Amino acid sequence: MNHFPVISSNISPTHLADFVQDKYGFGNATSCNLLKAGINHTYLIKDENKRCIFRVYSINWRTKNEVLEEIRLLNLLKANKISISFPIVDKSENYIQTINAPEGERLAVMFSYAEGEKLLSFDEENHFQIGILMAQIHQITENLRLERIDYTPQVLVENIFNYLPNFLPSDTQEMAFMRSTQTYLLNEFAKVNLRKIRTGTVHLDIWFDNLNIAKNGKITIFDFDFCGNGWLCLDIAYYILQLHSTERDEAICKSKLDSFLAGYESVTPISDEEKRILPMLGVSLYFFYIGIQCQRFDNWSNTFLNEMYLKRFINLLVKRYFDLNKLG
Repeated sequence: MNHFPVISSNISPTHLADFVQDKYGFGNATSCNLLKAGINHTYLIKDENKRCIFRVYSINWRTKNEVLEEIRLLNLLKANKISISFPIVDKSENYIQTINAPEGERLAVMFSYAEGEKLLSFDEENHFQIGILMAQIHQITENLRLERIDYTPQVLVENIFNYLPNFLPSDTQEMAFMRSTQTYLLNEFAKVNLRKIRTGTVHLDIWFDNLNIAKNGKITIFDFDFCGNGWLCLDIAYYILQLHSTERDEAICKSKLDSFLAGYESVTPISDEEKRILPMLGVSLYFFYIGIQCQRFDNWSNTFLNEMYLKRFINLLVKRYFDLNKLG
């Protein structure tokens, strides 16, 4: 009997342990555990006292060149002593592995382990240090260009409607809000004074889920899978957006936000024009990531994505943030 084709699969951790043991020269005690099955699948590799992270990309998610460009960025940051999770070569000095999964060939990369833990909420000093770290990254990536996605207004706020109508009816209040807000956002993008906006390579996903904080206070940023080209203040806008979603106490949120911005500007200034558009960019990033959830329904978001989820997301997050910042 022929095997029926699949669109997504989980690679066996047991066999993956054997694979990385052979490719990377790890010891006989090598173990592998699945940590997270998202758009990409993340595995924890242990070899005696050594820990690493092995990422297996979903099929048709990133091209080999896009992964190589992510690696180029990470190696540049590592060379500048930025605290990030960096790629690791195998015994043959290769960064990228190819795994023959049931759905087809999937790419994979080994990364260093970020010491510490993820914290949903942390104090002002940590936000200050994250601001410093983000600014240091931006000093290196300003005017840098990768052969990867350009985060244009079309990508951020237009492409979502290639997917959203498949899950949210057109006659709902939520869809009407998204349509009218898209028009507002595109008008705001057209008004931006580009001479006052720094451009380069952005991470686009810096928040508590993609950084670890060690007991000694060291912060390590990881998961550059969404890195691309755009306005550097997109990273700032996204971080602020996530801060508002995790800190619902207005006074505490403001205190932590002020600390983050103070840390950032202790390294490099944020222009007045960049500060002005941060709320608008935050809403745009909500649009972008809802689009990603809809786009990757088949292999990732189908466990939670439905009409009710989208209505709650739009009302409790997107519209709340839009109203909080008095946009429109």
